[in-house]
Amino acid sequence: MKRFCTVTIMAALALSITASSYARETIQIKGSDTMVNLGQAWSEEFNKKYPDISVSVTGGGSGTGIAALINGTCDIAECSRAMDDKEIKQAEARGIKPAQHTVGLDGIAVVVNPKNPVKNLNIDQLRDVFMGNINNWKDLIGKNKEIVILSREFNSGTHMFFKEHVLRRGNSKGPEEFAPSALLMPSSQAIADEVANNENAIGYYGMGYISPKQKTIAVGKMKDTAFIEPTMLNVKSNTYPISRPLYMYTNGEPKGIVKEFIDFVYSKDGQEIVKKLDFVPIK
Repeated sequence: MKRFCTVTIMAALALSITASSYARETIQIKGSDTMVNLGQAWSEEFNKKYPDISVSVTGGGSGTGIAALINGTCDIAECSRAMDDKEIKQAEARGIKPAQHTVGLDGIAVVVNPKNPVKNLNIDQLRDVFMGNINNWKDLIGKNKEIVILSREFNSGTHMFFKEHVLRRGNSKGPEEFAPSALLMPSSQAIADEVANNENAIGYYGMGYISPKQKTIAVGKMKDTAFIEPTMLNVKSNTYPISRPLYMYTNGEPKGIVKEFIDFVYSKDGQEIVKKLDFVPIK
């Protein structure tokens, strides 16, 4: 009987050690909806090199990823915006030291239905449209139809970046907000789908979601400046007016398997995936 108990206890300990080892070989990535496909593509290729490491990637918005990092429920937060001072202080109060890693570049594409004749808009026109000051297409292209405004939700880094750099003209503390009539969409794909089916809609998303089902708008910084398309070359040269970095955040400088993953993201293969998904590699 004693021998049976001893064997049972040893087996239980072995299972416990195995479970602990398995837990250490799991990477949790949460955050940006813009980057979720990118994160999944990285994880799939990474898993070919490290089949014993499980990588879980979920979206929900940059704010979701940052909250998970602060709460200690993820290893890497994917963010299409930088953490703000308030979030950094919240993290530090919990013993989390956010380390920022720039892993790619992106341009926020403004899109309409392919049947919409509009081709070019400057920042001021975009500002007036998304704030509701211009609410009919006739004021831009002579088409007497109400503009349907599509925006990401508040938790989205793309929402915050667009608001700060278009609506607020770079002033993060400005009072400007999206029009009350704006439809807040749960994902970039939801915006893409709605624009594809609605001739009067206008929305925005990261370059990785551009497809022939939507038409991109060339954007000008000011009324009399050139209109620039959201292309890799224009984002890399910083000539496209709504360009931004893409980030990963870790708790301190990455170590162990998290470092292996970050190193892979910066590798030639990792940066080739950035390019393949229509974002802009930094290397």
